[in-house]
Amino acid sequence: MYSKIMLPVDLNEEASWSKALPTALALCRSFDASLHLVTVLPDYSMPIVGSYFPKGFAKKAREAIAKAQRAFINANVPEDVRTQSVIVDGSPWEAIINAAKKIEVDLIVMASHNKLKFADYVLGPNAEHVVHHAKVSVMIVR
Repeated sequence: MYSKIMLPVDLNEEASWSKALPTALALCRSFDASLHLVTVLPDYSMPIVGSYFPKGFAKKAREAIAKAQRAFINANVPEDVRTQSVIVDGSPWEAIINAAKKIEVDLIVMASHNKLKFADYVLGPNAEHVVHHAKVSVMIVR
């Protein structure tokens, strides 16, 4: 039924994966699907944003996230699950949807947690946006 499953994670926020990861792994094993771990990097290339960071910051941030993703996968994903590490830039929900299209995933598994921040009141939670805008199935794990 599923061959490619996406799991968006914020490596600094355990709530973004602590419950969703076991669900995604169980689904990968059940369907012999691959797991595509996605981390969203803020878009530092915008001139107004980029001017506040030292030259080369975005490249260093991408390298650090790639290293952190590899460590996360080694520590949390069993070797029998085929895994792809993906880093995307931009607004979290838009970047997740764009990555899902590019990778051609069948299912997005993501966490929904109750830690509301100011942006959640203004924009709505990222999970809600992904559910409304994704063209593939989305499983929200609470």
